[in-house]
Amino acid sequence: MPVPLNNGNAMNKASDSQTRLKATFRVKLNGKTVAIETVGQAYGFISSLNSVEWMEFKSLHSDAKAALEAAAEDGMLIVQATNALRALFARAKLL
Repeated sequence: MPVPLNNGNAMNKASDSQTRLKATFRVKLNGKTVAIETVGQAYGFISSLNSVEWMEFKSLHSDAKAALEAAAEDGMLIVQATNALRALFARAKLL
């Protein structure tokens, strides 16, 4: 009997990850500057905003979430996750 995949597990692991990104992102949100240094912080930030707010950047947002989930599983993928975040934040003019 096949075991169902639990995608929620990857999400929990990503949001709890303390793996450091290759760059610290300083993002302005509602007049406050937020420093994003870890996979968990980044995943929480891009997951906490309403999906409507990311709709314009849907592809980049999906790529960044997937890259962060992969980096939470395998730290060797941290460069790809950092680059995906940089692309999303730059396009959304958050940097």
